Amino acid sequence: MANSYRCLVVDDETDIRELVVLTLERMGIQAESASSVTDAKHMLNSFSYDLCLTDMRLPDGLGLELVQYINAQFPGLPVAVITAYGSAENAVSALKAGAYDYITKPISLKQLRPLVESALKLSSQKESQGANTVDLIGASPAMAYVRTMIAKLARSQAPVYISGESGSGKELAARLIHLNSSRKDQSFIAVNCGAIPENLMESEFFGYKKGSFTGAIQDTLGLFQAANGGTLFLDEVADLPLAMQVKLLRAIQEKKVRVVGSTSEEAVDVRIISATHKNLNAMMEKGEFRQDLYYRLNVIQLKMPSLRERPEDIPELTERLLGKLCLMQGIGIPGIADEAKVYIQQLPFHGNVRELENMLERALALCDGVTITVEDLSLDEMPASLSDKPVLPWNAPILEEPSQPIPAILAATPPRENQPAVQATPGSSTMLPMDISLSDYLEDIEKRTILQALEKTNNNKTAAAKLLGISFRTLRYRLSKLGLSKEQDADLDDAEGDEE
Repeated sequence: MANSYRCLVVDDETDIRELVVLTLERMGIQAESASSVTDAKHMLNSFSYDLCLTDMRLPDGLGLELVQYINAQFPGLPVAVITAYGSAENAVSALKAGAYDYITKPISLKQLRPLVESALKLSSQKESQGANTVDLIGASPAMAYVRTMIAKLARSQAPVYISGESGSGKELAARLIHLNSSRKDQSFIAVNCGAIPENLMESEFFGYKKGSFTGAIQDTLGLFQAANGGTLFLDEVADLPLAMQVKLLRAIQEKKVRVVGSTSEEAVDVRIISATHKNLNAMMEKGEFRQDLYYRLNVIQLKMPSLRERPEDIPELTERLLGKLCLMQGIGIPGIADEAKVYIQQLPFHGNVRELENMLERALALCDGVTITVEDLSLDEMPASLSDKPVLPWNAPILEEPSQPIPAILAATPPRENQPAVQATPGSSTMLPMDISLSDYLEDIEKRTILQALEKTNNNKTAAAKLLGISFRTLRYRLSKLGLSKEQDADLDDAEGDEE
């Protein structure tokens, strides 16, 4: 550790103060001490420091007062607090007030050293320019707020709880917090809590010793040990069973874990970021999630906005995601038809960014390679005609959900065998019979239309696609989707046999 670093230690207990100062000096850090809030403020105004360590209880005030003073007067200076053993509330209060981290008494040198090293890394980055959030796409006010929060959260060790709908980018936000923090050179471990079987959860999180249970043939590290020095991202934390919630709470509070099969605890230096799309407040009321764990995880909350809350970002998101997908597939980027742009902006996107990306990936597979059309985007549903709607700029505001009447073609199409005809009279709406769904009816129409086109073109799929006004790739996909591929292949085989 370079001698250029300078640390201020604030504690009214002489033995603790001297222990910390001696430890810092052995690390090559110039250390100075104060015994009260007043003395500490005077020294902060007289000298420049890279780190401050302060006790929570001082003769003339609380360490929280010093934390708030440093954040206001010396932004960028990391300050860590020393709390009494088991005082989780004080630790949480300090983190909420803006403390970088905390350490409990009696002070463990194994915990003090990594805390100091991590804080000094952060201090050395304080002159660097803003957080790197280039992967967060969008210029909306909602995303500007997210970027600001990520920059702030990256300068702390406080647990972060990220809320938001599925597909809104919770894991991306967690990764950006890690990559902009002093832990960026260490591991970022992401785990889906709902994907681990309950009987394996403790050994997965904390590791196990050889012979601790049947099948434990060697010592194995857990997720906490793998993330030591870095960040552990607990996705879908609401899926943790209550028994595991108790063990996780202790690991977070004490910064120690007990390996399965071991009789002692070992210190771990891990930052916890958690996320879920579920309502943890409702789960607490039902007794499905521990209140004390919730408050320990939710020291600082970051809410990821849904795509519906930032419709102005949809055009940029679409173009960036399309470019990424084409780069991965090694193909050129197709254009997007004006009607397709309008159609995209009308969608509710309950699956958020993930749904948009999946839709674009599907459209790439179906389009002709030149232009993405509405038909390429709307595979599962036949969209309403957009020809009567004005073509809006690509960055236009979102439109209201259009009504989607049943196309008139349904009334003119003959019904399947033993199926009641659709009745349509002037001035009345077209209605389907009660015993068939719209999707089945449309599928039947599509099958017969495709088969008629193939019959007219003597099973020439390229000519049939041209006759239908769709790409060959789309026709091939629809044949497979409708279960007609094998039937057509059999027809071709029969035709070849007849020719022989």
